[in-house]
Amino acid sequence: MRYAVVIEKAGKNYSAYVPDLPGCIATGATVAEVENEIREAIRFHIEGLREDGLPVPDPVSLAEYVEA
Repeated sequence: MRYAVVIEKAGKNYSAYVPDLPGCIATGATVAEVENEIREAIRFHIEGLREDGLPVPDPVSLAEYVEA
């Protein structure tokens, strides 16, 4: 599955979250690090949902850049 991820600059590091997986977040010192961390967080989050017998949300959010 492919989920949209939002990465934000947060002071001296970066944070990321997945709109379709509430509570699935990660932080990292660099963009590359937070990308790796959120990838692992998504896997862990989905594994936890499955272990608890809960449905895994389908990825429905989209991300796009828009010129303003």
